[in-house]
Amino acid sequence: MTGRRILELGAGAAAAARWLAAEGARPVALDLSAGMLRHAAEAADRSGVRVPLVQADALALPFADATFDTVCTAFGAIPFVDDSAAAMREVARVLRPGGRWVFSVTHPMRWIFLDDPGEGGLTAVHSYFDRSPYVEQDARGVATYVEQHRTVGDRIRELVGAGFRLLDLVEPEWPAGHEGVWGQWSPLRGRLFPGTAIFVTEKPAG
Repeated sequence: MTGRRILELGAGAAAAARWLAAEGARPVALDLSAGMLRHAAEAADRSGVRVPLVQADALALPFADATFDTVCTAFGAIPFVDDSAAAMREVARVLRPGGRWVFSVTHPMRWIFLDDPGEGGLTAVHSYFDRSPYVEQDARGVATYVEQHRTVGDRIRELVGAGFRLLDLVEPEWPAGHEGVWGQWSPLRGRLFPGTAIFVTEKPAG
């Protein structure tokens, strides 16, 4: 990691960027939310590890072409933008040739099931092919949370369309001995199907 320029996209509180800085990288943490970046600044004060924080849209990255060696995100930005194909193209633009774009999303097959960690979450109730977004609204009907659904094939087509080469698709298995339940995540469901998909890609050097 030493000396590598890395962009954490949709960084939230920038935990990954601070870890990367501690490993010798030169990270930048970007998020659309000023509130999340305030959390990042507070965490920097507590930890003493500071990284540049940038508030910007993933669809209009404020960086020159070929600025970064790596772009990464853990569940950030990509699931929350309507035009994720455009976000992939922006990542490709700011990534140097030979650089890597690595991102994780909730595994697309999770959309088939209810958000239930118990038996109710084992029955398929939604169409995998329904790309309608998941929307939460407040009492006035204003959307407070929106997450987009794309199939695995959609993601691969977005990546290929942006010029990336897919190196790996990692589907982590539920860790042995981990019996904790958090939200929709549980050992019952985790042992049967993956909760996360990690796409590892490369911008060709040629």
